[in-house]
Parts: sequence; C-alpha cells; structure tokens
Amino acid sequence: MQQHDNLIGGEWVKGKRYSPNLNPSNLGDTIAEYAQGDAADVEAAVAAAMAAFPAWATGSVQARSDALDKIGNEILARKEELGTLLAREEGKTKPEGIGEATRAGHIFKFFAGECLRLAGEVLPSVRPNIGVEITREPVGVVGLITPWNFPIAIPAWKIAPALAFGNCVVLKPADLVPGCAWALAEIISRSGIAPGVFNLVMGRGSVIGNALVQHPNVHAISFTGSVGVGRGIAVECVKSGKKVQLEMGGKNPQVVLDDADLAQAVELSVQSAFYSTGQRCTASSRLIVTEGIYPKFIEAMKERMAKIKVGDALAQGTDVGPVSSQSQLEQDLGYVEIGKSEGATLAVGGERLTLGTEGYYMAPALFSDSGKDMRINREEIFGPVASVIRVKNYEEALATANDTEFGLSAGIATTSLKYATHFKRHSQAGMVMVNLPTAGVDYHVPFGGRKGSSYGPREQGRYAQEFFTTVKTAYTLA
Repeated sequence: MQQHDNLIGGEWVKGKRYSPNLNPSNLGDTIAEYAQGDAADVEAAVAAAMAAFPAWATGSVQARSDALDKIGNEILARKEELGTLLAREEGKTKPEGIGEATRAGHIFKFFAGECLRLAGEVLPSVRPNIGVEITREPVGVVGLITPWNFPIAIPAWKIAPALAFGNCVVLKPADLVPGCAWALAEIISRSGIAPGVFNLVMGRGSVIGNALVQHPNVHAISFTGSVGVGRGIAVECVKSGKKVQLEMGGKNPQVVLDDADLAQAVELSVQSAFYSTGQRCTASSRLIVTEGIYPKFIEAMKERMAKIKVGDALAQGTDVGPVSSQSQLEQDLGYVEIGKSEGATLAVGGERLTLGTEGYYMAPALFSDSGKDMRINREEIFGPVASVIRVKNYEEALATANDTEFGLSAGIATTSLKYATHFKRHSQAGMVMVNLPTAGVDYHVPFGGRKGSSYGPREQGRYAQEFFTTVKTAYTLA
C-alpha cells in the first residue's frame, strides 16, 4: 500500500504510523495510507514556518504571484484527476469533484492577482508637516484547520490568501480525507515557494489541531468545522491573543412563497438539500413553504426525489453519492428516527440503501408536517435530510427563517420583487439567494455568516485580507 508523508520545511517526513483512506462508495477500496503526525511534527512545522517568514513576508510580490499562478494552473490542468480523487475519498459525485477542483485552481489564480493589488492609504495628519501611511502586513505563521466536506476547495481558499499576503502556513486537513490535501501540498512543494513557507501535518484534530492552537509561535488560526470545536478554539485563541477566524454550522432556510415558480422552487430545493449528499454548510434542511403552495410543493418534491439516483460517486449518472463515513451515516439515520418520534411525517426516503458495493448509502429523506421547534429543524444534521415547515404568509416565513442560532445562508423562491427585496434586507444571514439554491457560491466574493455560523472576518475574495493581514499606521515628520 502506497504511503504518503507530511511536508515539513520542504521535506517529506515519515509518520510514526499511517492511517488508511477508505472510499465511502466502496469500503473494499483503500486509496492509500497517510501519515499520522504528532505534536513533535507540529513543533517542527511551526519552527520551519517561523524561519521562512522574514524572507517570504518582505520578498518579491511578483514571486508570490508567479508561484500561486503556477499552482492554480497545475490544479486546472489536473482537474479531472483531482476531481476523481476527491469523489473517491469524500463521496461527492465525479462531476461535483471536478467542479470543486476547478474552483480550487481559480482561487489560486485569483489570489495570484491579489498579491499585486494589496493597497494602502496616504492621508494628511491633523498636525502640520506630518504624513500618515496606512499599510497592510502579513500576520505571521497561520494554522489552517480544514473540514472533510470540501477537501480541496476549503484548503485552497485558506492557503491561497495566506500565502498571497506574505504569511507562512501549517495546514492540518481533516483526518477523514487527507488525499486531496496531500495532492495539493505536493503541487505547492514544486511551485518555487521556499521550504517552510507551506507545511502539511496530517493527523487527528485532537492532536494536531490542539498543538497548533496552543503553540505560542502560531499567530492566527483559521478553522472550518463543527460549532463545538470552533467555540473551543475561539476560547483558546483569545487566551493567547491569537487572531481567529471560524466558519461553523448552519441551519439554512429555503423559503417558498405562493407566487413562486413551482418547478424552479422544487429544483433549487432539491439541489440545496440533497446534492453533495447534503454535506454542505450552506445546504438547506429547512424548507419553509406558505400554505397556498404547500400541498403542490410536497407532491412535486416527492415526484422529483423519486428521480434522484443514489450510487457510487464515480459512476456515470449518479446524482447523490454516499455519506462520507459510518459515524455520519449513523447520525443521519438517527435524525430520521428523531423526526418520526417528534411527529413529523416521513414523506419519502430516509432508509439505508444496499447497492452493488458496500458503502455508506442512504436515500434522501423529506419530512412534511414538521414544526419549527422540532430538533430536526433546530439542529444541524449535515446529511441528506430536509423537512418542510408550513407557514401562513411571507411575514411568518421570514420570522421562521430567522428563528435559528445560525445565520450562514438563506434563500427565497418568489416572483415578487417586493418580497425578494425585503428578504435580502431582513434575512439574518451572511449570504442570501433569490431563486437560487442556498448552496453554491463564487470564489471572488465574501463567504461567511452571522450569529453561530461564523466568527471573525469573512473568507474569500478581497475580504480575505482582513484576516490574513494586520494594519500598520506610520507617521513621518516632513
């Protein structure tokens, strides 16, 4: 079995042990074995990043730009290969995997340009004969902790701006899906970036993540993952004065009004709730439907869901692949039982499927007649489970949509400009979609939410500089 090592200070470093990377579509398929790092590996990676930081932070921005552009070009040239690997290790369908790899390539190329666009300000002082300059500088050594559901796009949208703005990086990818992160690290290692600027340490979050968060020479932590872990990281970072950025959970609403185009509303609801196996932080698991269209919507959803093909992520024609892991499958099936016990009607799906290969397959589940206070409508499930909440009118729909501790993404299906405009202004979410799925965003604009979904500056686009740089104000006497 092929083994893949950690990247520390420009060298591939063997692990004391290795962990198999299994294909959730076919548990008999082991992709490779990946190193399990420890605290000593984190120590070495941080030391390498610290040593590389002075030259990288003050070096040529053209060199940075060239390196990031080279990385982006190679990702795009290998998008089918990388997308196939992604589908094989995470369970997204192959077209979705290729799309995610393409997005990662575009992210690096976007930040190759941002290297050259980092602007400052020159202002007059309130005092005579004094000039004021406001500039942005890199934060230092940044620890990046990424989740399993977007194994190449999320590392890309953290790594690229970190490097673009002159920081050095230690990446800890999700232990469940190390393959894409290792492939990305291998590409970065050949980009011309000096040893130590980028480091990869794979392993358990309780080991590697904790060591990064607690290390005194790590100046910032960017984390995407669960609410509980994120809040713990925030506490530790505040204690030590680290800059922290968190992207956590969501319980995203999709509102469907009586005046909506029914076919469009059904399609975007299916896309939001069930594609990528519902394993997206922007997925919509609360479908809030006004009473006039409610019966037709339920029937149309059942009809549309009957056409969803669940299968091997690599097979042609598969719409929804497997759940990513045994523990996630058990959680999803557990929520189906919770929904039934709470009195919601299981309209369709929700059972484990037995297909041609042993994998974590599940039929997408839709609940009707659900109440807004049920656990299935309060807690993030992170799987192909959605529930429909009946409401009287737009006003109740908006109130129900906002009645959550989360605030990442929200959508509305309507032909009314009045309601669309009002919803965009009054939805308590960081991202709002009108007649579009709640899942699916661009790489060149801000990503992030409100309330319990996000903490700290936004990710992606030009707004990424808010986290990955620090502001300096300099005064000069003429």
